[in-house]
Amino acid sequence: MAADRPGHYHSAMRNVLNPGPAAQGAEAAFEILPGDVGAGLILLCDHASSHVPAEYASLGLPPSEFKRHIAYDIGAAALTRTLASRFGVPAVLSHFSRLLIDPNRGLDDPTLIMRLSDGAVVPGNARIDREERERRIARFYQPYDDAVNRTIEAGMASGRLPMILSIHSFTPLWKGRPRPWHAGILWDADPRLARPLIAGLASDPAIVVGDNEPYHGALKGDTLYRHATKRGLAHALVEIRQDLIADPAGVDAWAERLASVLRSLEIGVAPHQVEFFGSLTGPLVD
Repeated sequence: MAADRPGHYHSAMRNVLNPGPAAQGAEAAFEILPGDVGAGLILLCDHASSHVPAEYASLGLPPSEFKRHIAYDIGAAALTRTLASRFGVPAVLSHFSRLLIDPNRGLDDPTLIMRLSDGAVVPGNARIDREERERRIARFYQPYDDAVNRTIEAGMASGRLPMILSIHSFTPLWKGRPRPWHAGILWDADPRLARPLIAGLASDPAIVVGDNEPYHGALKGDTLYRHATKRGLAHALVEIRQDLIADPAGVDAWAERLASVLRSLEIGVAPHQVEFFGSLTGPLVD
């Protein structure tokens, strides 16, 4: 997928994606895996990490809670890294727990900072005030958001528009009930990447694929809304059941499964144009 580029091109792209010492403080909130921004694909992982800086005292939670999905998407970071390596494409991963602040939410979303998550009271969020909210936005949310924006802008400037694929995972059970899907593809109104992904994965009769399951992809203000829907770039969010990617063997198996489908779509080869589909959530807003 990665195309041959001159050395000065790669040097310039590295400078765009990694702006240097002045941004080191901000970069603690994210990690950019280098790759060819002109390859036609950029990967995102919003819930890659369960990290909480020491001064937050684990938000008052025991260590066991940071091994659960409430803190991060289990297996999603490893899957993102493996796919990025296979295709030689850039990826942006968060480096903070969603319990601090959820980068896959709009700033006006009431679930941006959770006080209660899947039965767990989060003491460090219980009485959060406006000052602390703004501090977390500035320290965690905004640097990650800026890194995603910078990476996509570099891709668009390369002359080959990128498709955006966001990697997540979900729990096998929800409120005690088993979820039947092995994977789900979430999307809003733009079908260009979502429908082929669903069809490609579903071609294996052993795989149960959810179409906007276990969640619906129309979420106003989420990462793909902000960075793909509003730009008219093809995009989708893939959810893999977390027990299927909880170890290296599972990650490799699902990386190969997804890679096979992505190769069949000729990403980076087949033309991809800016096209605005809007959103099922209503008129697009800044």
